[in-house]
Amino acid sequence: MTDAVKVGFVPFSTTPRGVLVVFSDESMKFGPATRKLLGAAAETVRRAAAAAQFKGKSGSALDILAPAGLKVGRLIVAGTGKSGSLKEEEYIKIGGTTVGRLKAGTDAVTVIAELPGGALKPDQVAAIAAGIRLRAYKFDRYKTKKKDDDKALAAQISIAVADVAAARKAFAPSNHVVDGVLIARELVNEPPNVLYPAEFAKRAAQLRKLGVQVEILDVKAMTKLKMGALLGVSQGSAHDGRMVVMRWNGGNRGDKPVSFIGKGVCFDTGGISIKPSGSMEDMKGDMGGAACVVGLMHALAARKAKVNVVGAIGLVENMPDGNAQRPGDIVTSMSGQTIEIINTDAEGRLVLADVLWYVAQKYKPKFMIDLATLTGAIMVALGTEHAGLFSNNDQLAERLFEAGQETGEKVWRLPMGPEYDKLMDSKFADVKNAGSRYGGSITAAQFLQRFVDETPWAHLDIAGTAMGAPSTEINTSWGSGYGVRLLDQLVADHYEAKR
Repeated sequence: MTDAVKVGFVPFSTTPRGVLVVFSDESMKFGPATRKLLGAAAETVRRAAAAAQFKGKSGSALDILAPAGLKVGRLIVAGTGKSGSLKEEEYIKIGGTTVGRLKAGTDAVTVIAELPGGALKPDQVAAIAAGIRLRAYKFDRYKTKKKDDDKALAAQISIAVADVAAARKAFAPSNHVVDGVLIARELVNEPPNVLYPAEFAKRAAQLRKLGVQVEILDVKAMTKLKMGALLGVSQGSAHDGRMVVMRWNGGNRGDKPVSFIGKGVCFDTGGISIKPSGSMEDMKGDMGGAACVVGLMHALAARKAKVNVVGAIGLVENMPDGNAQRPGDIVTSMSGQTIEIINTDAEGRLVLADVLWYVAQKYKPKFMIDLATLTGAIMVALGTEHAGLFSNNDQLAERLFEAGQETGEKVWRLPMGPEYDKLMDSKFADVKNAGSRYGGSITAAQFLQRFVDETPWAHLDIAGTAMGAPSTEINTSWGSGYGVRLLDQLVADHYEAKR
């Protein structure tokens, strides 16, 4: 993982080095500390802005090389738009776009955390710092020869603030959440010959260093639990499946945990119902849900969240060898429900069925949220801007929606109901694993709901958001780490113990 950017905080009085970044909103004015720092160079900025027709709009920038009157090699004036109404998400984007303007080879950057109204608040500074780290991430481990555009930024970025101690305190939890996002991205980006179920489980076990209890269940243990749905998917692979259960006990003793479940198909060929070869390489990312859960558990444990949490991931490969399950097979899930296999490429829901039932029965959680790159149909419906949300609980769904609005990791709720559910009835078993092509994301959710018992539950279909999504202000990586910030926000807003 390339995370060579180091972010620190310094007082406004610090002499800038290398590249200087200052902020201006649409008023085209500067705060007092910025005006003092610019001194006579303010006139240079005024003339350059007029020549470039720079008006401080959000996302715009004025770039001045070797500005007269300043002992820096480059001055960037970053536009913030109408600064009076900026939300946390927008400050994160400001941090990201700032890094996006820097080039490899830059070794020192000073960012003046001030707008015309004065110094930014500690939480606003923390958001900018988080955006800087998120954008700076680059996955380049396997490149032996790098062009200039491929090289990662390696720089010390000093954010000048009014109160250094307050900025550090505000950034500490956000920094841990960023680490969780980068862990999730790293897992999604890894090639499938490196990250197979046993290796994935090994990486998840590193959470023990943070005090997370980690249990890894192998085929023997899952066979004993009668997890026929999950094991049916993995039986065609040379790499045996795993289930990993992670527990963080940061809440009050005896409090029910919240729970997060992730689909971890480390590679998906489709099995006997094999996929077309075009873009099959993207199926290394079919474990984006499991990656999110591991990243989230890191974030919660590292920032010592005051909540009890269970994170569970089902890890398999879906391969088409002579032992692979076939269309027409009937398997028995841990719940006792029998499942007719219509399409072996509808495998993620089989994995989740057993893990959902296991968590619901063993831990009796306050809620379960599963994340899965489950259906291409969700991308037809929502594109790559929203994850699909399905739920049996209106309060949980509304809270997820609100957390999505706060973080920019947006969700959109789709309908469920008995009319859709009956489409999953089987002629030969209790349920079939695939319906018709119409409403495919909905019928997949209906399938999952049969394995949650009475537990409040939400399903996030992240096929369009976890991998291969378009570049944004805070991510240019193929793997986005989607869901870590969303779910951390949900927990922080509603489920942490008050002490």
